[in-house]
Amino acid sequence: MKKRIAVFPGSFDPITKGHEAVILKALPLFDEIVLGIGVNSTKNYMFSLTQRETWLKETFKKHPNISVATYEGLTVDFCKSIGAQYILRGLRNTNDFVFEQNIAQMNLDLNTEVETICLFTSKMYAAINSSIVRELIKNKADVSQFIPEALTITY
Repeated sequence: MKKRIAVFPGSFDPITKGHEAVILKALPLFDEIVLGIGVNSTKNYMFSLTQRETWLKETFKKHPNISVATYEGLTVDFCKSIGAQYILRGLRNTNDFVFEQNIAQMNLDLNTEVETICLFTSKMYAAINSSIVRELIKNKADVSQFIPEALTITY
């Protein structure tokens, strides 16, 4: 039987408790989950790629079937390169649904062997996203309730 491999793509700048919850919820569904850090040379990140990789590895260190990789280009091409059949996404609200639905349909047009699986986030994490967390960090707010315990933010 073929190993069920999912890619959870993102910039993880930084990873939030919402990301963490969706990934942990998906564990029973897949043999392996690859946290794919997409690298976009035109985007300005708050945290270095090395820092984001370290945070992901530390957050999921107790889960041997979760790995971390970086990639450039299209997520469906990355999936093909590592033999992943699924893209895992988290949905917080209807706006996420519409956005993810459009991307999923485009990805299917590009590669019919990669299916997108969406899981709903719990209500307690629905308002959390990396952009808001970055803004809070810029303003030196305490973000510990929004990020996994493995992250240390220094001001």
